[in-house]
Amino acid sequence: MNRDELTSQILDAKRAKGLTFTELAEQLGADRLWATAALLGQHPFTEEQAAKLQDLLGLPAEAAPLLTEVPMRGSFDTLPPTDPTIYRLYEVLQVYGPAIKQLIHEDFGDGIMSAISFNADVTREESEDGPRVRITFDGKFLPYKW
Repeated sequence: MNRDELTSQILDAKRAKGLTFTELAEQLGADRLWATAALLGQHPFTEEQAAKLQDLLGLPAEAAPLLTEVPMRGSFDTLPPTDPTIYRLYEVLQVYGPAIKQLIHEDFGDGIMSAISFNADVTREESEDGPRVRITFDGKFLPYKW
């Protein structure tokens, strides 16, 4: 079994048990966005989380090493991405990325926002125009050192 096959098993078991990503994250004691990315193969689980996930979803014993292994990160097979939701995020970065970069440099100096010391959140916000998606990125600033 490889990680892609395990991800398929995880999603099949999640669906069969009628669980949401939020419910699984709560059971694992993890942030829901981080846990969802981990369930999709983008982060390693702790041994404790892996054992709990195996119990929750009835995963085979050979899943444990794959669940705790540092993955090959990145999920785009092609660019630009073709899924409409993911493409819209890609489009946001194409349009606003240069402005965000300039404002980071203006406010912090020459450096980057860490994607390692990083938190993100997705929430639903109600408005007069209907529901809105709020995405928050919270990364540590890392100055370039010369």
